[in-house]
Amino acid sequence: MNGKPCASSDKAQSWESIDWKTARAYVKKLQMRIVKAQKESRYSKVKSLQWLLTHSFYAKALAVKRVTENSGKHTSGVDHELWLTSQAKFKAIFRLNRRGYAPQPLRRIYIPKKNGKMRPLSIPTMTDRAMQTLYKFALEPIAETYADPNSYGFRIGRSTHDAIEQCFTDLNKGKSPEWILEGDIKGCFDHISHEWLLENIPMDTQILEKWLKCGFVETHRLFPTEEGTPQGGTISPILMNMTLDGLERLLHERLPDRKVNGKKHFTKMNFVRYADDFIITGESPEFLKQKVLPIVREFLKERGLQLSEEKTLVTHISDGFDFLGKNIRKYNGKLLIKPSKTSMKAFLSKVRDIIKSNKSTKQETLIRKLNPVIRGWVNSQRYVVSSVMFGRVDYEIYKCLWQWAKRRHDKKKGGRWVAKKYFHHIGNRQWTFAAPVETKAGVKTFARLEYATDTKIIRFKKIVAEANPFDEYWAEYFEEREGEKMLHSTKGRDKLLVMWRKQNRCCPVCGDLITSETGFRVHTPAGTNTRKIMVHPDCHKRLHSLNYPFEPGSRNGSF
Repeated sequence: MNGKPCASSDKAQSWESIDWKTARAYVKKLQMRIVKAQKESRYSKVKSLQWLLTHSFYAKALAVKRVTENSGKHTSGVDHELWLTSQAKFKAIFRLNRRGYAPQPLRRIYIPKKNGKMRPLSIPTMTDRAMQTLYKFALEPIAETYADPNSYGFRIGRSTHDAIEQCFTDLNKGKSPEWILEGDIKGCFDHISHEWLLENIPMDTQILEKWLKCGFVETHRLFPTEEGTPQGGTISPILMNMTLDGLERLLHERLPDRKVNGKKHFTKMNFVRYADDFIITGESPEFLKQKVLPIVREFLKERGLQLSEEKTLVTHISDGFDFLGKNIRKYNGKLLIKPSKTSMKAFLSKVRDIIKSNKSTKQETLIRKLNPVIRGWVNSQRYVVSSVMFGRVDYEIYKCLWQWAKRRHDKKKGGRWVAKKYFHHIGNRQWTFAAPVETKAGVKTFARLEYATDTKIIRFKKIVAEANPFDEYWAEYFEEREGEKMLHSTKGRDKLLVMWRKQNRCCPVCGDLITSETGFRVHTPAGTNTRKIMVHPDCHKRLHSLNYPFEPGSRNGSF
């Protein structure tokens, strides 16, 4: 990095020639400078750095890359435009200009919620998504600097596991609080005050106002947007987080520990938030209802929000409560966190639907469809008390698969014949649902179903509350933490970790970081003397679909 103030278009003449490593380093350096200036209260410097970032070629290129490589890349806005080719992506970079920018209305669709109701989702155009991502790069460092310590939703390096571990820390001791306020904000994204956002969000207010007031199209009609931030926009989660940040600090300021008869009296108040769901612990139900709730309501009202009365409850820890797919409860004074029954029921329902909708599918194909679903749910529950639940899940899946196998043959085929055909003795498991397959090298092996009980239960290491991914002071901490996550995701396979570190934690194909969240695949390039490489799952598909003879060490690994 040469430290020049702006990266111009002469850095690259095509999408394939963009140096993504330099682009990421340029943007990250500016974000770190924003954090440093913000901590030093040099607000004019912050604004100038934000302007520099949102007008740089590299930041615009990364914004386009981000919106064209995520799961929504095939979903268009009202203009039905998609950027699927390299030429379209490169041209899009030069369309991300502040001057003359006017966002188009959002395309409104509805997706089902867990309670059976429908959630409105507003889809911006590709150009508007890229512009929001561009300004998100400049806003995110400030949001992280001022975020509540125990806010874990939509933040880099934080997850539901951190929130659950914080709940355990707050509630597991003998003297821990026994009463919990379960808070849920009614239509949080849809009702945030535009006036509050324009007055308090430290970004270009003209651009922000255009996004907030652009309206949405439904049934070929244009509707105005008088409140809320669109649920579907890339910058909306940050706006929501910044709207709710400050509640934890306000509670501690208004309700500090105090002295009673010369002795220190603890309010036992703790706060944990994930997106718009939060819990607040307290010493008694009266404390939570009469002192905490009024402060929360006042804080939300100023921002145009209110609590959902049907979902906001005060619960005793011995009765337990569900939070982020987990059930948190004390049994005879011992705190246990387990997968919630609702989460397990939804997971098994999804597995059954896959099995029932693939009655005539080959066994190997069914296994490959089931494994990612099983793996995803198990990995989200492996950090809590899940052993008994994992055994129950394996049994329920086995029953469904047994019916699937029996249904495929007439009654003349007995149970032993069916068992021998579809279930095999592999390792220590006698009944493994597996299909014999032959590799490209001619080696016979099995495509095996993943079992929940084969996953080791481990303790999750919570992130340090003050850690900021854009602060240079915490850079080494986040690298070590990501290494630990990859260790768990690779199930202790040391060779994969060595491969990951040799590649500087990056995918040789697209140049982006490989993390436990992105996932990975091991690719063997064409040729007998080439070494294996670790790539993103999407990049792996591209390599095979294009039959691309990738050579490790080629420039950025870009197509």
